Amino acid sequence: MRQRWADDGPVLAQRDVREHTALLVGGESVQEDTPLGPAKECRYSARATNMQLTDTILRRLPKVLLHEHLDGCLRPATVLDLAREAGYNELPHAEPTALGRWFFEGADRGSLPQYLEGFRHTIAVMQTPAALERVAYELCEDLAAESVVYFEVRFAPHFHMTRGLGLDAVMGAVLAGLRRGLEAFGIESGLIVCALRNQGASLSLELAELAVSWFNRGCVGFDLAGEEAGHPAKHHLEAFQLVKRSNGNITIHAGESFGPESIWQALQYCGAHRIGHGTRLIEDIVVYGDRVIQVGPLARYVLDHRIPIECCLQSNVHTGAVASLEQHPFRHLLDLQYRVTLNTDNRLMSATTMTDEFRVAHEVFGCGIRELERVTVNAMKSAFYPYAERCRLINERVRSGYAALRKELAL
Repeated sequence: MRQRWADDGPVLAQRDVREHTALLVGGESVQEDTPLGPAKECRYSARATNMQLTDTILRRLPKVLLHEHLDGCLRPATVLDLAREAGYNELPHAEPTALGRWFFEGADRGSLPQYLEGFRHTIAVMQTPAALERVAYELCEDLAAESVVYFEVRFAPHFHMTRGLGLDAVMGAVLAGLRRGLEAFGIESGLIVCALRNQGASLSLELAELAVSWFNRGCVGFDLAGEEAGHPAKHHLEAFQLVKRSNGNITIHAGESFGPESIWQALQYCGAHRIGHGTRLIEDIVVYGDRVIQVGPLARYVLDHRIPIECCLQSNVHTGAVASLEQHPFRHLLDLQYRVTLNTDNRLMSATTMTDEFRVAHEVFGCGIRELERVTVNAMKSAFYPYAERCRLINERVRSGYAALRKELAL
């Protein structure tokens, strides 16, 4: 059977990949090489230990977050405060709980364009240095409270210029909030600049230039977000080439609202080092019942090259990337040893936290402590952070934290 991909994707033939998948779908699977410490067995699960992880335990587990949007992470009370300060009177509710529920209900409609509608309100109240710094600082506080040791947050700086701020002032304000968060809570972080698929290539190039100018000053990467259908990543090729020539890091939203060809283009045209969401990679994998029968050429490339996948479980249901949590490919990808990570995407819109995402992984997909540790190590290994710092955080914060908790729980 041959599969022909749209938008200049390759013509690919489905081949017999039983030899390639033999170690993955039969017998014992193989853990990826781990130069940061001794290898551990790879098939852990709550089903094997029969241990129910409580919210308290899940909150205490060390975590690493790679995919969160700054304008989607605000506390509802902060949205109200900033709206009052800005004289913004278009919010639908004046009480935090009701406003938070409104954002969630608006996002949970199974459509990415509808999911994005609420952002006009958050962006409207994030137009001053003080507002941007506050949002970044509070994100540090919220994440530190649930044991996140490192995170990356992304945003489109040009959306925050309606009250006269320049791009550099926007960047400086957000990074000031992240620095304050480091000082107050000991949580390390990096900032990613986002361009938008539906906007012009010249603007994407300008944003790539901005990102490059802030490398080594807190900016750690460049991203392309927005609706995939009709807006191929290759239209922004000049921006990605600039980042690559500057030895920068690239992550691209792909395979969320469009098929595997979007992931292929992000990797092979644009040079992405990580894939945001990547949910529809499963369309290049043949699954019969609960068993993986074939791994297609693109999916094999992602696996073999250890391309990190920034999974956002609950958000993917809210945007319609998957019909339900049970249908999310996370479990298959995890079992096949893909470098999957867990992320919130937008804490406000999806009414979620990292603890909530861990709970879903535990309750829906049977992940136990050791499997959650593996996902966390995956994320830290994949961070756009210096190698020595990644090693330090894995060994001093992640592995040591999990080991201490297992000892306490007698696991």
